[in-house]
Amino acid sequence: MQAQVPFDKRLKRIVRRHDKMSNGVVKSINSDGLIVAKPRLYRPRFPLKGLLAVLFLGFLFKGFLFAYLGEAEYIERVAALQGGSVLEQAGAWVMQPDPVTVIAADGIATILPQN
Repeated sequence: MQAQVPFDKRLKRIVRRHDKMSNGVVKSINSDGLIVAKPRLYRPRFPLKGLLAVLFLGFLFKGFLFAYLGEAEYIERVAALQGGSVLEQAGAWVMQPDPVTVIAADGIATILPQN
């Protein structure tokens, strides 16, 4: 049974390495010409495109509300949020009219039917 221990260790190491290769394989050639396959390192990436899309849609939504409600009504509703709970105050801070929102509202106002 003692002779089986190194074999079992090697077998577990090979199986573990093979499981890591499910993410992909990087092949390289050693100095003696042997092709060696190594598992590709997994590096999770931050979804930058998704974050930019969410920000763009958020500003577009704010612009739509600004154009639909009008400047006075929009500011009045944001002021009402500022007097609420902590969550509502955070929402009021996010929904404050900024230059990007005003530009988006100007663009959307040309598309919306006039009331």
